[in-house]
Amino acid sequence: MVTRKILVNKMLGYLNHRIDLPELIDWAEQAMMNADFEEPYFDDIRDIVAKIGLANVKAFGLTWQDCEDFLQRLGYRARIEVVELA
Repeated sequence: MVTRKILVNKMLGYLNHRIDLPELIDWAEQAMMNADFEEPYFDDIRDIVAKIGLANVKAFGLTWQDCEDFLQRLGYRARIEVVELA
């Protein structure tokens, strides 16, 4: 089952460069095949996972704004932290 927390953690993994876009897309495609999403966020999770799964299509892509919007739909707010390289 894909829960809101699992989806947020996958997105954070991508935004923090722990996973790359192809890996995120592959996960989303697999999640869509299983089609088991947490209630009461079923519609939001399904829509977001479907959009991530299409991110490898040039016409769709995946922008920072998309990720920020997705997180907001799931009840989170994105925050950027900039740190100096040592």
